[in-house]
Formats: sequence, structure tokens, C-alpha cells
Amino acid sequence: HLSAMQLAGKWFLVGMASRCSYLAEHSHRLEATVMTVTVPDGQSLAISTFRKLDGMCWEIRQRYLPARTHGRFLLKGRGYGGKVDVVVGETDHSSYAILYYQKGRSISVKLYGRTSGVSDAVAEEFEQRVRAVGLSEDVTYYFPTYGFCDSADEFHILDGEL
Repeated sequence: HLSAMQLAGKWFLVGMASRCSYLAEHSHRLEATVMTVTVPDGQSLAISTFRKLDGMCWEIRQRYLPARTHGRFLLKGRGYGGKVDVVVGETDHSSYAILYYQKGRSISVKLYGRTSGVSDAVAEEFEQRVRAVGLSEDVTYYFPTYGFCDSADEFHILDGEL
């Protein structure tokens, strides 16, 4: 049974599999990305993602609302068709979490670690999960393990998606 509270804290984005064309075009300059999760009401997740964009540190704030099923959340995007279903596929809370993001018919899989690296076993598990949803290693990207931002100034805060 997954409780939202167990996801609280800091997570590093280790890998991502997605057919997103933006990722493919920018794969040569992916930036180290860290996510801080708080649980303001005991069930929804307030997410702050810190990453660089053109050398500046940005904070992207999102709220994952609890869905009816345990371990499932809803991310409301802007505009029509903007909602994303977020499913916590696999986690041990203390070292890694594999999350699925489904928007319409497209799905992406993200691997987060409590540290910027994960064990081979976890990486293997992630790659199996990626293959299971029909994605492959040519759309799987690993993120840098150095150069993290841990804050952004007040002028570089975005609400929503990046």
C-alpha cells in the first residue's frame, strides 16, 4: 500500500523513456533535474522540479491530485487535453521510484532515485518496464548526475509544465 507521504522528499531524475520529440531533439543537452515532493494535505503531492534552462536555474511547480486508486495521481495541465495521469509503478521509497505519465495515448516512464545514481538492478527493472509499455532504448534517456540546481530565484518560477 503506497502512501503519498512515502514519496515525500528529494528525488533525482535518473532516466526517462518517451517518444516526446523535444527530448529527442535536445537529448545532447539534457540537464540534471531534481524534484522535491511535499504532501501538503496528506494525499496530494506538491512537486517542485529544479532544472537549468539556458544556464539559469528554474523551479517548475506542479500539483499531483490524488486519483481514486492508490498510487495514482492526476496532473491537470493547461488547456484542452492537458490532463496527465500519473501512476507510481514501482518504488521502495528509500532508493528509487518508477513513474508512468499518460497523456491521451502517449505514455512516458520516468526513473527517479533518492541519489543521482541507482543500482544496476533498479536500472534493469526500469528498462524492463519501458519495454513492457512498448518503448525502446532508442527513446530512453539518462540524465547527468552532476550540475544540479537546488533553488531558483523568485523570477524563475513557473507554474505548470516544462
